[in-house]
Amino acid sequence: MSSRRTTTIAGSLITASFSAVMILPGAAVAEDQGPGSSKGGKAVDEAPADVKLTTLLPEKISVDNSSQKTAITATVKNEGTKGSGDIRLLVVGFDGLTVKGVKGCSAIAEGDLPEGSNSGFSCAVGNLAAGKSKSYAVDATFDLSKTGKICLPVQTSDGAKTFWQQGPVPFGTTNPSPNAPATPLLLGTDNTPVAPGGDTLPKTGGESGVLPLGAAGAALLSAGAAGLWWVQRRPRRDRTV
Repeated sequence: MSSRRTTTIAGSLITASFSAVMILPGAAVAEDQGPGSSKGGKAVDEAPADVKLTTLLPEKISVDNSSQKTAITATVKNEGTKGSGDIRLLVVGFDGLTVKGVKGCSAIAEGDLPEGSNSGFSCAVGNLAAGKSKSYAVDATFDLSKTGKICLPVQTSDGAKTFWQQGPVPFGTTNPSPNAPATPLLLGTDNTPVAPGGDTLPKTGGESGVLPLGAAGAALLSAGAAGLWWVQRRPRRDRTV
């Protein structure tokens, strides 16, 4: 995303209490990640009539203990009976989970990232026909000394509305394997960080569950454990071109 772009992504995130962990081999190539899950997802702004947008994340991933690399498949679906119109999918990382690349998508400029996130990519989905889905290969790293979360908002192409948001939902394990080649993580599981020597480290991440909004007047809505991302326009930071 160009630094000249006028559309900014600002928002407040109510962190879900879900955690998910999946273990992948040394290279960032996905193994069998099991069935997809919409855990931690919630409808936000009302979608057009007969359009039902959701996302799916794998139920498990694998993190290489040496390289910290992992791979995640992010899927957006239209379960309605009409086309979605022009939409985009954002893939955003938090805490120990850093999104390094999403095939066919553009990196979100640092100044445009949602509050509290460390990385993100914007995927131009276009018009998703009724009953269809589109999947994206996500390359990421996971620092196992921290917790880690991912968020998948589905928005209008200009970011004015968010029809659906999955997360921020964590990947993690309650049984770390610091001496194994890889560590499996499960979706909806809070990570229990462990140092290479096996000593448990203090938990990190959004324990308070609420991040401040970048624009005044925006409301926070909580629905169960799901986090809602309300997209507001905010003044851009002054930058030297």
